[in-house]
Amino acid sequence: MKGVMIQGTSSDVGKSLIVTALCRMFANDGIRVVPFKSQNMSNNSYVTNDGKEIGRAQGIQAEAAKIEASVWMNPILLKPRSNQDSEIVYLGKSLKTLSGRGYRDTFYEKGLDVINKSLDQLSSEYDLVVIEGAGSPVEINLKDRELVNMKVAELADVPVVLVADIDRGGVFASIVGTLELLEPEERQRVAGVIINKFRGDISLFEDGINWLEKKTGIPVLGVLPFVENHMIDGEDSLSLNHQFSSRKKGNLDIAVIWLPFISNYSDLEPFLYEEDVSIRWVKQASEFGSPDAVIIPGTKSTIHDLKSIRDRKLDFLLQTHIENGGYVVGICGGYQILGEEIIDEAGSDTGIPNRKEIGLGCIPGTTIFYQEKETVRAAGVYHEHTGLPTNRKLEGFEIHLGKTVLHEEGCSFLSLENGKEDGYFGRNGQIIGTYLHHLFHNDDWRNTWLNLIRKSKGLHTKETTYIREHVDKRYDEIAHRLKEHINYEMLNDIINKWCK
Repeated sequence: MKGVMIQGTSSDVGKSLIVTALCRMFANDGIRVVPFKSQNMSNNSYVTNDGKEIGRAQGIQAEAAKIEASVWMNPILLKPRSNQDSEIVYLGKSLKTLSGRGYRDTFYEKGLDVINKSLDQLSSEYDLVVIEGAGSPVEINLKDRELVNMKVAELADVPVVLVADIDRGGVFASIVGTLELLEPEERQRVAGVIINKFRGDISLFEDGINWLEKKTGIPVLGVLPFVENHMIDGEDSLSLNHQFSSRKKGNLDIAVIWLPFISNYSDLEPFLYEEDVSIRWVKQASEFGSPDAVIIPGTKSTIHDLKSIRDRKLDFLLQTHIENGGYVVGICGGYQILGEEIIDEAGSDTGIPNRKEIGLGCIPGTTIFYQEKETVRAAGVYHEHTGLPTNRKLEGFEIHLGKTVLHEEGCSFLSLENGKEDGYFGRNGQIIGTYLHHLFHNDDWRNTWLNLIRKSKGLHTKETTYIREHVDKRYDEIAHRLKEHINYEMLNDIINKWCK
């Protein structure tokens, strides 16, 4: 197999961004390139065209590679449901929920089998596979049964490039320490090092590069500059939190309720392209302030996160916000939380069948959790009772166990192409709930909603910002930036020589 694997000295060193950049870089050079991550742990999902669920990062990397995403790019997705348990999504479909111990003890051989099948499938379809690792390859307590780092490099038989984050400090120790903890045969597979998130004058780091190469015998392929607000979906909410906090304050203040088991936070990223919008997390009541709008995002554990909202006294602030004319949108689990009651009939949300919980009461509806999860691409138009133009198409995807039944006629938000209705539209758009993830990726809708808020504040309305053009441009920009700062010829040489 022809390929390369990007591993990191720790989490959040920039592996996903580098893989995304490599995919676009190779694609621009006419190479049929494909991303791969054997096992992803994330509640940020991507739904393929055939209705399968994979990690969001691999969906984004497929876009960068200019190809259609498939389950073979991420055959195992672990979605945390509590501090102990995760749902296993296997080849795009929910398989079961296991504890960390249960997964480790019972899933290893099945995992190896599907990883091998996936690699065979991808290598038969594409010229080059760019593989992403997870966390660190030297977690001693996990190494003997790991399915995502050096074991995958061994199965694929590809060279490894080790990435370290200089911005967090300790870059020399993290690189040398990682290499020292690898087994000798694993260390021989590391063919290059990339230093990421460098700030300042690169000439001042030349002595450091020379020291590393002399100490390790491994070439430093490049030192990548810190990229502010790159707007490419991150693997976890750490990267999104940084992007939110780095934005300047705009005329419109959108508060996002932080949830312990937040999922699909990529729903929020289009707001980063709106110049007059500031978007921020709210974790505690003291951070709520006086926002113009509040968004409750999706969650992998609805009842748990509803309780978290109450424990932090955010429910009272949210209700006061609505009473004062503030806007609110609940997406998927956030929609369920805004309803009147949640019934966990199958125990699929809490593990306790028939558990009932009173919702926030902002939407007249009851949610019932069943056993089977719905995962599907979805499209529709505004429901005729919203008063919005019914010829505007909206697209997104649904991933949910619960189904919500409204108690009032004529208050649905969308009429879907499959003949069903979705969501809630109340008080002329002041309160909205929906199961449609990536609602705000629909440019016309996002602009319509923001203009409602602008008008309520006495501000001028704005023209639509079309983010698809911006996103594709960003793929090219990060690919160009990577190519500028790495030894592209040496990287290609490493890849080509390894597979001979």
